[in-house]
Amino acid sequence: MAAATRRGSGMLELVLCAESEPQAEAWASTAEGRPQIHVHRGSVLEVSADAVVSPANAYGWLREGVDATYTEAFPSIEQRVRSAILGSYGGEMPIGEALIVPTYIARPAWLIAAPTTREPFEYLAAETVNPYLAARAVFRLWSAGLLDDGVPVRQSVHTIAMPGLGTGVSGVPPEVCARQIAAAWDAVFEPGSVART
Repeated sequence: MAAATRRGSGMLELVLCAESEPQAEAWASTAEGRPQIHVHRGSVLEVSADAVVSPANAYGWLREGVDATYTEAFPSIEQRVRSAILGSYGGEMPIGEALIVPTYIARPAWLIAAPTTREPFEYLAAETVNPYLAARAVFRLWSAGLLDDGVPVRQSVHTIAMPGLGTGVSGVPPEVCARQIAAAWDAVFEPGSVART
């Protein structure tokens, strides 16, 4: 998995965070056979990560679920996300895209916004592919994206903490989210492999 190796020492690490037992059980299947993926039982903010993932909406409103937690922890983060979406996408970031903004704290230094819904408080159908699209966007940004100063994201972000994508307010079943994140990981870091999920 050369694409998932970071320059220097070690590998990129994805920490899947679960605040419920069903989510933790689902995450375990995602981590199985993928040595760079680990499961943390607890809050995403308990992980010593370089970046956290926000499964926000297309407009960058961070007022529900884990995003509300980020708004409390990182002053002005919602404004930074909304400004970045306005500058890069004209105010509405498509599902399947991701961007990274600084938190202005030591750890996590970055927040990666990858919308799972268009509107705030939107409920997703059980057959949605939005968790896959959001996760794939995060992994593509991580592996090939650039920060504003031109530095590759992977040089500054070695560990990402990821909550469930759409599993809270949007109602995606944990096992559906887990399968889709595993498929997105494999698509980006193991291209050409047969999906194992």
